[in-house]
Amino acid sequence: MKVAITSTGNSPESKLDSRFGRCSYFAIYNTEKKILEEFLLNPNKESEGGAGPASAQFIASKGVEKVVSGEFGGKVKSIFESLQIETLIFNEPDKTIAGITDFLNKKN
Repeated sequence: MKVAITSTGNSPESKLDSRFGRCSYFAIYNTEKKILEEFLLNPNKESEGGAGPASAQFIASKGVEKVVSGEFGGKVKSIFESLQIETLIFNEPDKTIAGITDFLNKKN
């Protein structure tokens, strides 16, 4: 399964970004292969409006089945529900991307 994790930077040592729509990067993690496949720059980070829904569509186009972030707005939740993409709220802003992937490995 492909999982998108909101990230403050583009390395495994980067912290979880608590904002979904305006996060800096999306870390794409493959739970079957247990590897971070890539870090995608969020093209909607500086959007004046609609960053959440635009980011949801962007991530959905990458084939993810689950998204991990500190929060999700109502519009984003609706989009993900309609696309059958799971959301996981992680309320640990000091957690690194590597720490979250370790958590996902133990969960699967």
